[in-house]
Amino acid sequence: MSDTPLTIETFVERTFGENAFVLSTEDDARGRVGWIIDPSFPPQVDRLLAYVADNAIRIEKIVLTHGHADHIAGLDIVHDAHPDAQVAMARAEQPMLGDANRNLSGPFGVGFTVRARADIDLEPGMQLWLGPLSWRVLDTMGHSPGGVSLHCPEAGVVFTGDALFAGSIGRTDFPGSDGPLLVANIRGNLLTLADETVVYGGHGPITTIGNERKSNPFLSE
Repeated sequence: MSDTPLTIETFVERTFGENAFVLSTEDDARGRVGWIIDPSFPPQVDRLLAYVADNAIRIEKIVLTHGHADHIAGLDIVHDAHPDAQVAMARAEQPMLGDANRNLSGPFGVGFTVRARADIDLEPGMQLWLGPLSWRVLDTMGHSPGGVSLHCPEAGVVFTGDALFAGSIGRTDFPGSDGPLLVANIRGNLLTLADETVVYGGHGPITTIGNERKSNPFLSE
């Protein structure tokens, strides 16, 4: 574990129960720096931005685990407030930003697109930095065509988007979903992490890799 503290704040969207996160840590040269993961609909995104402002966090990246509507709805609001922040997203997910049918907002009756576009193409194995903390991009596609998770071994945490939840996994009945691929990626790229790794999913409470390996009914052999 790293001696560098990582602060994680969770903001829950009321309609879909989506979790957005603000991650922050101290950087010797730049003060408090942070990422925003998967900002959703107001008022969730408004509460999130108020927290960032109150804590004087310099947002360096807006990281999107995938492109479904409830995970990108607040992207433009956040990017307008922090225009220097880089948007990071897997290439296979990027068409969803400009297509209401692909991002599922159209089929759910709230059709929208966002203006912001990705600055960074997230690829499995890529290394990212938040201050002095190193993060690795993991392949967890299957719920969506290019879904990724973000793992920080030093902090002992992984952000899994809609791949892995406490006691469940992401839906695989959407266009572009692949159930066997999702399960294979969870087993190969998430359940191989240390038991004590804390899992922050895109919906629901936190859990640990050890708990999910032992008791998740969707992952039993």
